[in-house]
Amino acid sequence: MARVRIELPDHFAFRTAIPLLISHINYGRHLDNAQLLGLVSEARARFLKSEGYTELDIDGVGIIVADAAVQYRSEAFHGETMVVEMAAEDFSEFGCDLVWRLTDEASGREVARGKTGIVFFDYGERRKAAVPEGFRRRFAPAS
Repeated sequence: MARVRIELPDHFAFRTAIPLLISHINYGRHLDNAQLLGLVSEARARFLKSEGYTELDIDGVGIIVADAAVQYRSEAFHGETMVVEMAAEDFSEFGCDLVWRLTDEASGREVARGKTGIVFFDYGERRKAAVPEGFRRRFAPAS
């Protein structure tokens, strides 16, 4: 089976810190894989908020998660604070990838990296929508 390989950008547009709670930990006494996605979702909401957006309103349209990929690098434990860095890249007509890295704040140890594919969505019309130009201008490299 081919392994997932995630290439990280040279620069992340956003950074936030999230402490690991006991509810994030599984029976193996480390960060649960399902809870990891919850941390990334929280970071995504914070990222959008830092730009004046919400998941339901990015210049009049929302987003939906189309796919996600994760590459685990090390364990994380209760009481550690995770730093989540995020950047938007690989734009298409209707979406882009939010690439992220999760590291332990104290040691700098990389815990995981991944990407979440988002599609812009018009919730009123119940159909996908083009990437808003304002969002694209903020994050897509000039071509």
